Amino acid sequence: MMYDFTIIGGGIAGISAAARLAPKGKTLVLEAETALAYHASGRSAALFEPFYGAPSVNELSLAGENYFRNAHGGVLSNRGIMIIARTGEEAQLKNEVASFRMNHITVNEAVALIPILDASVLTQAAISNNAEDIDTDLLIQNFARDARANGTEIQTKAPVTAIKKTKNGWVISSGEYQVETKIVINAAGAWADEIATLAGISPIGLTPYRRSMARIPAPNNLDVSKWPMLFGVGENWYAKPDAGQLLISPAEEDATIPHDAYAKELTLAEGIDRYSQVVTTKVTRMISNWAGLRTFAPDRTLVIGPDGTDASFVWCAGQGGYGFQTSAGASQLLADIVSGKSTELPQRMVDALSPSRF
Repeated sequence: MMYDFTIIGGGIAGISAAARLAPKGKTLVLEAETALAYHASGRSAALFEPFYGAPSVNELSLAGENYFRNAHGGVLSNRGIMIIARTGEEAQLKNEVASFRMNHITVNEAVALIPILDASVLTQAAISNNAEDIDTDLLIQNFARDARANGTEIQTKAPVTAIKKTKNGWVISSGEYQVETKIVINAAGAWADEIATLAGISPIGLTPYRRSMARIPAPNNLDVSKWPMLFGVGENWYAKPDAGQLLISPAEEDATIPHDAYAKELTLAEGIDRYSQVVTTKVTRMISNWAGLRTFAPDRTLVIGPDGTDASFVWCAGQGGYGFQTSAGASQLLADIVSGKSTELPQRMVDALSPSRF
């Protein structure tokens, strides 16, 4: 059987692309792991904050907002974000307030929202109500359901071992299993450069960066469900309510290689220490911890579109930490480009995301 589209990678990038491409042709998703969204997508503290990130991220996020709010009943819920500053951090806070379109609040107002904050060490605070939680599990299920409803086949435990160009397209090998396809969609996350190399396509210089997370009990058994996500200035740590508990991250960016990432104890300790310096409660127990890989292109902008040397090899990579919030907009753009349909995004944005920029 000849597929029109074979998508390598079953994270949020790959499964959203499948949902958009399935109505346009016979589609196959190959995921190396035992389930969808195993690596970066399954380890994300996803937030929809349309003014967070580079201009291209902002535009892709806004382009997908209607889908997030309305498709299948929506996947967003109120969260908000707060940034707090201590002595010497006020100038940096001012810059971030402008960037995120936040509003200054008093320290007492900040404590009223998050009662464990230590007012004796804080000098300023700011808040934005633009940020919302993304129900990541539901979003992945929605995209997968849409893809399957239009005939998409999803194969897990199918690592790609070889890719060969043919006169009709490509032959992709996964162990002894081989498929023919007209177009390859490279949505392999941290492994996207490796997939390109298998296909004889030049890599673009993607770099995976490890980011760690610790889950702790709700401080003092407080109800944290309505707390905003909390950031230190410079995003050198953050804390986010999740399922009645708190997630704490040191927000590190440690360059690494594609692998099944794990958290390092010292890195987690550093993040928990930064958090502990601005609250009145102690962290006495960690429930669990993990790490994921956030993969960036050299210019930290997503890579979406056909390779400059072969239009039948299409990149959907470099999502960095913005994979979920850009997924609806990015997957629609990808489908528009592949099908030759005009896109709602301006041409300057299409060009900014194109692999041909490298």
